[in-house]
Amino acid sequence: MNDFLGQAFIFLFSAVICVPISKKLGMGSVLGYLIAGVLIGPYVLKFVGNDGRDIMHATEFGVVMMLFLVGLELDPKEFWKMKNKIINLGGMQILGTVLIATIIGVYALKMNFPMAISIAFAITVSSTAIIMQTLNEKGLTKTGIGKSTFSVLLFQDIMVIPILAIIPLLVGDSLIKSIGDDSKSLLVGGPAFMKTLVIVGAITFIYVIAKYILTPYFKYVGQLQVREIYTSSALLLVIGVSLLMQKVGISPALGAFIAGVVLANNEYKHQLESDIEPFKSLLLGIFFIAVGSTINFKLIAEKPFMILGLTIGIMAIKSFVLWMIGIKHKFNFDQKMLFVLLLSQVGEFAFVILALTRNLDILNKQWYDMMLATTAITMVITPLLLVLNERLILKYFGVKSKVTPIVKNEHINIDASDGEVIIAGFGDFGNTISRVLNSTDIKTIVLDNDSERVEKMRKQGFNVFYGDATNVNLLKSAGADRAKYFVAALDPPEINQKLVHIVRKNFPNLEIIVRAKNRSYAYNYLKEGLNEVYRESFFSSVYVGRQLLIKFGFSFEEASKIGEIFIKSDRKSLRKIAKHTENSDEYFKASKEEFEKQMKLVAKELNNRKNGEIK
Repeated sequence: MNDFLGQAFIFLFSAVICVPISKKLGMGSVLGYLIAGVLIGPYVLKFVGNDGRDIMHATEFGVVMMLFLVGLELDPKEFWKMKNKIINLGGMQILGTVLIATIIGVYALKMNFPMAISIAFAITVSSTAIIMQTLNEKGLTKTGIGKSTFSVLLFQDIMVIPILAIIPLLVGDSLIKSIGDDSKSLLVGGPAFMKTLVIVGAITFIYVIAKYILTPYFKYVGQLQVREIYTSSALLLVIGVSLLMQKVGISPALGAFIAGVVLANNEYKHQLESDIEPFKSLLLGIFFIAVGSTINFKLIAEKPFMILGLTIGIMAIKSFVLWMIGIKHKFNFDQKMLFVLLLSQVGEFAFVILALTRNLDILNKQWYDMMLATTAITMVITPLLLVLNERLILKYFGVKSKVTPIVKNEHINIDASDGEVIIAGFGDFGNTISRVLNSTDIKTIVLDNDSERVEKMRKQGFNVFYGDATNVNLLKSAGADRAKYFVAALDPPEINQKLVHIVRKNFPNLEIIVRAKNRSYAYNYLKEGLNEVYRESFFSSVYVGRQLLIKFGFSFEEASKIGEIFIKSDRKSLRKIAKHTENSDEYFKASKEEFEKQMKLVAKELNNRKNGEIK
């Protein structure tokens, strides 16, 4: 099926089928996309593509936009604050991996030096797409291990720039060949050292354009107040940078990352993010499908032991380096395992580096094909290893380290008698609840998956423990079967919903008080039969409304009374409206009726105020 609409249908249909199944089985969306790609690819059902390369070229735009957004998030000021951590963690990973892989390539596999170090450069980078998706899904982005992982990723993305500039220098004065789509490059037939100069020139050009032309342009577009033109301009920027980098023969994703970094302090960055995000999410999913489809099963069947050896060897080298980094930085067992498994695969930039080395004739076709297959396999294996780690390894080995405090030289075990209330999640919501209860001598036990935050809070005297609150064994150790109340306050909200299901299933006598991110999540919890559901920002919003009433001339007592009426009526109406969320007509009808009731109650109170009857 070679027509565009037909292939688009196959890609989207396979994603719609495989991803929900994968999520339902607890394996995450990335693995679902990869499995979909394997099934529809040219080596299984043969629904798309004659080989993997044409698919990869068509779908790498998802990675391009993802790297642009990653660059936008890289605030230079924040980077400067984190520079020691980024350079320390990332530098150790890059240097360690490149050094070990090059030595093995030269002395064990008998490669020449340019070939060995080029492959080492390719395998040292990890998949930003897979890792960021996984961190977001598991709610680990803002945790200590999430930040450490992101630091390594960030250093890798930055180092791709000098890597792509160094590789052409390895071939001396050889001429750049024309290979496939690379014939579009302006450098075909030129001396290799020119590629390095052109790369530096292209990056400088992007910097100048982004800094001195794009900022006033986006200001002008913003003043027009035409949303679709702003979205078109954002896409035009990404596509234009990608075309420029393709013309000089290097990664479009790299150019997009650089453009994002340059615009990171731009006042319009958040608008750019919101406009590009929907396109990025869809195309990134299609990219994962394409990765699955590039696995050449014919080559694997011909050289199974070679491919298996390369896959195991590469992941073992990276795992060893990452484990040593974990030991040096005193990560606990759970953190080391997650750190290793997240970063041990080979990433999407490897396709770019390998293509350049093939283009320069550093790699022959056989090694190029084997490395492509190995790269794709490592990306497919990673989500499986993460599931294995979560369900088996940490279940039997991780919990023991989890249930002990982080603070050194202090032997305290979680004991059910230590707390009547268990709080899962020690962000602002859980922290405030804990402080309120502790002020009245009500004992609490807090579970949080950010070890750095746990250590800081324990030093401040809070009874906080490191652990994954969705782990039943940890909940038992925390005394969930004997505590009175359980406060579910995890991020993201999907993980919080999963936690609520686990607690209700395993500890039916434990009363759950749950934080809902917004009205939509509150509806879901209420329909499931939970009574104590509290929206994250509801009470603070009512408080602000009350303060504004005071500014408009209402007395403190009058504003407080109106706020109290609004809270009671809104909580009551929320339960009524939750019954109709599946039927949009009934939902809007019920919402309108309840809102009118609230208006009448407040109007009645205002009328009493006029008559001096407010009590």
